[in-house]
Amino acid sequence: MRIALAQINPTLAGFEENIQKSLDYVLRAKEKKAELVIFPEASLFGYHPFDLLERESLVDQQMQALKTLIAKIPKGIYVIVGGFEKNKNKIGRPYYNAAFLIQKNKLIKTFHKELLPTGDVFDEARFIEKGNLKDNFFLIGKKKFFLTICEDIWAWKDGKKRSDYVVNPIQKVKRQKVDLVINLSASPFYTDKLKLREFMVQQTAKYFKAPMVYVNIVGGQDEIIFDGQSFLVSADGKKKLSCLAFEEDLNVFELSSLEDWNKTAKVKPENETAMLRKALVLGMRDFLKKSGLKRVHFGLSGGIDSALLACLAADAYGPQNVSLFALPTQFNHKESFELAEKLAKNLNINLKTISIQSMFEFIKNILDAEFSVKEFSLMHENLQSRLRGLILMAYSNFSGSMLLTTGNKSEYATGYATLYGDMCGGLAPLGDLTKKQIVALSNLYNEETELIPKRIITRPPSAELKPDQKDQDFLPAYDDLDASVVRLVEKKLPVKGKTDEWLSKVLMRTEFKRWQAAPILKVSEHSFGRGRRYPLAHKATKI
Repeated sequence: MRIALAQINPTLAGFEENIQKSLDYVLRAKEKKAELVIFPEASLFGYHPFDLLERESLVDQQMQALKTLIAKIPKGIYVIVGGFEKNKNKIGRPYYNAAFLIQKNKLIKTFHKELLPTGDVFDEARFIEKGNLKDNFFLIGKKKFFLTICEDIWAWKDGKKRSDYVVNPIQKVKRQKVDLVINLSASPFYTDKLKLREFMVQQTAKYFKAPMVYVNIVGGQDEIIFDGQSFLVSADGKKKLSCLAFEEDLNVFELSSLEDWNKTAKVKPENETAMLRKALVLGMRDFLKKSGLKRVHFGLSGGIDSALLACLAADAYGPQNVSLFALPTQFNHKESFELAEKLAKNLNINLKTISIQSMFEFIKNILDAEFSVKEFSLMHENLQSRLRGLILMAYSNFSGSMLLTTGNKSEYATGYATLYGDMCGGLAPLGDLTKKQIVALSNLYNEETELIPKRIITRPPSAELKPDQKDQDFLPAYDDLDASVVRLVEKKLPVKGKTDEWLSKVLMRTEFKRWQAAPILKVSEHSFGRGRRYPLAHKATKI
């Protein structure tokens, strides 16, 4: 029996598009003589829908799309797709996270997810009712299968950290002889996430003493990036087949031998920095595409953050769909403009210069007079940033282009960013990257040629809002700061050392800024954004 893994990138509530894509993959699998095609979790609806599930009509549309797919798939092939199904009971939450086993003109069986994630970016229990895994066995011919959906297999304890779950639903299922265990998944990417997935799949395969497939969604949805990397393991947990990272893919294997029927070239592991680059490019591209937009713009300062963003934007959208702006005042060094010009030329992106000096002087004089201001202060620094935000947002209104913001995680953690100034924008692609990661990604872009002028990478970072300003006038050394951000924000560890002490106090004071930040692409286990729910008004002065 040949089985196909259909690793696709659906669009949330894009039912016609999702059905057509699903049908295309079924037809491709049929050409490869597959008898069963397995799609990821929620492949019909897209994932995660969050409060779209308030709209019952959308689930009705999805079910109508399912009927269309059932009518259009060819004879002689079984298909498993993911979606949401109404809970017909009058108690409990309104939907199940479901998988549908279908063939031509027939819905054979429906399966429900039992373990519902509520941590970090997830809150499935808000709308989803628990299923019962014991009901998820099924037959195709003489072959027996057991189906799970994403979190169902995530209660195994790895001994390294606290488990979120008291009970493992897999261990409540009476073991039966099965030919294959299936997991439909929508598992977001972060560094080292694949190792955790492999552990959970291996434990499940060993429990049933059966091979197992893990079919993961791919694509960007708001802040979340799904990396795909679907795979097959043998009964003893050895990986037999892998799908591509950050790309749609279709792979077919023979169930009896677990042989890769495609003879796919072995997927070569890439280092963390290369994976981050792919993740960010995919997340940026899908955010724009799925929002119905076509162009982006932002300010190019001559610093490393905006330089890296320019490279990523060129990759994600093409240079022709990116506009860059230099918006200098008297405090911007000539070198900064020269470096920005060189980078823009290297990327073949148009760079437009608009001096904000006269605007800054005009408004500064009014404010100084009205407020009786005698000395240059933070007000004047932030005024420059907000004037830049005004111009860049005006360009959005004029052109329909989306503004990207250039802030990184270390800056966001400290509040070293200006509300309604450099925080303006529709997306913050770098907002989950430490400065160390920014440098590593910049060096990656320079591996073959000096795309980013080396001086941009090596010069001391500066906001250039007052004479001879350096980031380190206000912040700890970035190496120390990055380490503290990882400790306190990502790993949630206790305060340890002077930099942690300093950061813990600043974190508690500046949450109001992060609440108002643009959506941040998530590439770490714990990012700022949807998964962080710190209150604003409290007496906790430090962690």
